[in-house]
Amino acid sequence: MSETDRSVSGEAWFQDVALRRVFDLLNADGGEVRVVGGAIRNSLMGEPVGDVDLATTLKPDEVVARAKSAGIKPVLTGIDHGTVTLVIDGRGFEVTTLREDVETTGRHAEVAFGADWQIDAERRDFTINALYAGADGRVIDPVGGLADIETRTVRFIGDAEKRIAEDHLRILRFFRFFAWYGGGRPDAEGLKACVRAKDTLGKLSAERVWKELKALLNAPDPGRALLWMRQSGVLTFLLPETEKWGIDAIPGLIQVEADHGWAPDPMLRLMTMLPPDRVRMEKLAERLKLSKAETQRLYDWSMATPPQPATAGTALDRLMYRHGREATIDRLKIAVATVKGRAADVQEVAMAEMAKLSALLKRADKWTRPILPISGKDLLDAGMQPGEQVGQRLRIAEEKWVDSNFALERDRLMEIATRTN
Repeated sequence: MSETDRSVSGEAWFQDVALRRVFDLLNADGGEVRVVGGAIRNSLMGEPVGDVDLATTLKPDEVVARAKSAGIKPVLTGIDHGTVTLVIDGRGFEVTTLREDVETTGRHAEVAFGADWQIDAERRDFTINALYAGADGRVIDPVGGLADIETRTVRFIGDAEKRIAEDHLRILRFFRFFAWYGGGRPDAEGLKACVRAKDTLGKLSAERVWKELKALLNAPDPGRALLWMRQSGVLTFLLPETEKWGIDAIPGLIQVEADHGWAPDPMLRLMTMLPPDRVRMEKLAERLKLSKAETQRLYDWSMATPPQPATAGTALDRLMYRHGREATIDRLKIAVATVKGRAADVQEVAMAEMAKLSALLKRADKWTRPILPISGKDLLDAGMQPGEQVGQRLRIAEEKWVDSNFALERDRLMEIATRTN
């Protein structure tokens, strides 16, 4: 166990009163607790710190007992795996008992609780995730994570192939962490191990795969990671739809996001890599077990008519009414990214097209869906008999209304809808 001269004691998150309570609670009477993983990694890399996770030599039931005696709420988030969440002042701190692997199958691991910090570190995935800090804030580096932080290297702990065999999802985690924290080229041994084992991703649940993919796509700039995934065959294995469509528009999208202040959007980035084909999107949504909202967004995008730079504003309004505002905006954003990606080759033309598409985007952002001035009830009140004809006549009037750029008024629409010939 290597204690270093690096420290996180001066970090604001480390001085949090709630965190200090956890240290005081679990370091007493022979127990020991340390912050582990992401909070330390991000602090040392100058990245924002989110959740603060901790590891302890105490068994889960002892953590629960101590919390209750101190008036702290324990939540049994993963007690079978040694994890208890302590809720203090509305904040949650995940506390996990030190563990060692008993048996791993590539998808599931059987673990035993332990008290050895070195063993706990060696069972983790990457060196940059196996850093600890005790109550004094001094960083403890059991497996060489500090050196890899300095070079922004995502490296498996120990033998890469063995670590992947323990959990196949680590292939995706390798690329996800490279997207967020990696620099230069991926670690060669890790990349080779991922290539050799990529077929094992098929053994994982769709939910786990999509969760990792979405986290990767949410990185500030996943472009390099996606490039290496494509070159290694991992991307084609997971998303065969991208094979002939590719990731060429991703750099343009990342740049446009920065230019316009758009927040990272994993779904938009995914769509940028896919052919807008409804049937193929249905298969993809089923294969990855996308949520209902994600599936609907993918469907709507695939069916929407793509606006062109020459599309008039009124024509855009009609497209949004017929295909949905969000789907049309998705199409527009991808169109801007595509043009941005080729701006260096035909700069003058591309810049003109981008200006037109950006103007359409501004219009779409402000657009409110107009409401048809007549309803089925109006037709019934006018004497039309209930039945399918009501809906048919209403749709005919609606199409005329949309074609008029929503200008036809109620009386004219009623005349169209109730016409007998």
